[in-house]
Amino acid sequence: MDKQLMGPRAKIDQPCAACRMLHRKCADDCLLAPYFPANEPEKFAGVHRVFGASNVIKMLQLVEASKREDAVKSMVYEAYARLRDPIYGCAGTISYLQKHVKDLEAQLETVKARVVESQGQRDQLLRALMEVSINGYNLMHPMGYDNTFFAGQNSPLLDCNMLHGDHPLDFTMDYHHVV
Repeated sequence: MDKQLMGPRAKIDQPCAACRMLHRKCADDCLLAPYFPANEPEKFAGVHRVFGASNVIKMLQLVEASKREDAVKSMVYEAYARLRDPIYGCAGTISYLQKHVKDLEAQLETVKARVVESQGQRDQLLRALMEVSINGYNLMHPMGYDNTFFAGQNSPLLDCNMLHGDHPLDFTMDYHHVV
C-alpha cells in the first residue's frame, strides 16, 4: 500500500506527541493524534501537566467530534495560563484585561472632557474676536484700530491700503510716524 494514500501520520510513521510522552503505541484511531502532532510535543506536555492524560481523553470523548479541535485549543490555552499563574489561570488574564479596559475607558473620558473644554475655549475666543470686530476695532489692521479713527492728513499710522503685501495680515510693511 502507498504511504501517501494512508494520510499524514503514515508518512512520518511516528507516534503522536501524546502517545510518545505516555510511552505507548499510537493506534490508527488514536483520539489524541489529530490534536497533538508529533512535531508539537510541548503542546501536549502542558495539557498533560495541568489536566492529566486520562482527563483530556475523557473531556474529548464528551465533546462532539466537530467541536473537539476548539476544545483542545481551549485546554491548551488554559494549561499555558495555569502554568504561568497556577492560582487564577486564564481568569487572572481576563481580570487583568478587564481592568486595563476600564483604565483605558477612564482615560478616554478624560480626553473627551478636555476636547469639549478646548472646543468651548475656542468658541469663547471666536465670540470675543467677533465682538471686538463689531465694536469698532478692525482686526485686520496691524494695530487693531479701525482706519476711520485715524483718517486724516496728520494720521499717526498709514492707511491699510498702503500695505506692501497683498494680504491685510501681511506684516512686511514699514510703519511710519508722521513727524
